[in-house]
Amino acid sequence: MNPFRRIRLLSSLVMIAAVGLGCEREDVRSGQNSTWTVERDPALPTYKVVAYGDSIFSGYVPQQFDLGDVFELCGEHETAAGKKIFGKTPIARRAAPYVAGEYLSQKWNANIKVVRRTRANATALEILEDKIVAEREFMQSPDTRVVMFEMCGSNYLTARRHLREQDSSTACNYDELDRALAWCSTRMEQAMQYINANAHPNVKAKVIMNLYYPNYNANNSLTSCTDPQTGMRVNMQDKFLPYLARSNWRACHLAEQYGFECADAFAGMMAADQDQGQDNDSVVDSEALRYISGESEEDYVHRITVTLRATLRDASDHVDDQGISRDYMHDNDNIHPTFYGNTVNPDCDNFFSGTRMPEFGDLELEDGKNPEWNKKGHERLGWEISKLLPASP
Repeated sequence: MNPFRRIRLLSSLVMIAAVGLGCEREDVRSGQNSTWTVERDPALPTYKVVAYGDSIFSGYVPQQFDLGDVFELCGEHETAAGKKIFGKTPIARRAAPYVAGEYLSQKWNANIKVVRRTRANATALEILEDKIVAEREFMQSPDTRVVMFEMCGSNYLTARRHLREQDSSTACNYDELDRALAWCSTRMEQAMQYINANAHPNVKAKVIMNLYYPNYNANNSLTSCTDPQTGMRVNMQDKFLPYLARSNWRACHLAEQYGFECADAFAGMMAADQDQGQDNDSVVDSEALRYISGESEEDYVHRITVTLRATLRDASDHVDDQGISRDYMHDNDNIHPTFYGNTVNPDCDNFFSGTRMPEFGDLELEDGKNPEWNKKGHERLGWEISKLLPASP
């Protein structure tokens, strides 16, 4: 059935929730919408960047404290341990879409309004129906120049959890992984089709971001269930990585077919920014992972899962071009990216908005990159997006 027949009406209220994607749960759907303008000069033109997605684009910040203790609180508070918190479900202001918008403000010498329409823990279908379709007015605005989206993280986390939780008395069932790949592939294509049909003609760039592999090191463990063919317990990492690779190839391949750019989060997050020599190819490891136009799905999957497998690193231990280790993942869940700067709270302020001068001046940029570009997860993702965007509005 055509999914657009099943479009649900968007509630005018933002849903309140206590946890997000990090817990790999399906029972929480927290709307996390924000609008921030990077303002270089009020006299300059203002263009809009619209980002649809889940907790990654929202900038969800996993918390260590018991949210039940502060569920009714908004504003800044202090826990018993003396840790400052900000309301109920804080988000990073400098999430990837904002970082990309700040780069655009410098590139275009313009003010950039970054609109995030996101929902933590949302499935690909929910992002398609409840955000991209139900909130299409943001991409239809004549001042919009960039539309971006990411999806599928929750689908794969749920499928991975399903495999992990199967007990030792059963043969492993991979149906959830198969469904996650099939549904994700379908929803990504439908999202691109819908954006192409509905985005304003003034839109200059459309972007999809593919997926990095959260908890990569922790997944190097055996299932309790046994493979129905071999009778042996299955290595979670070995089983899950090919599914993610197929999904990422399809994201970038579909992008080429539908006139989108593909921000390769997997390449940017999952290997060192040096050639560490594991594959003897004299190519920087993170660059070697990138999607190659014209490469078949099978060749890409083999390159990622076999040829370059030794170069993969958990994003919590990313190595930059100087050989310095950078933690791209929150310690609280090792799923959501780290960020630079402060947090904001759309649960307390409903549709949160504000205006900021650029965090980094033009003279601080080196080769177009700000000094934080490879130190935090969201800064890296924002750079991966921004380098694909056009030189003028």
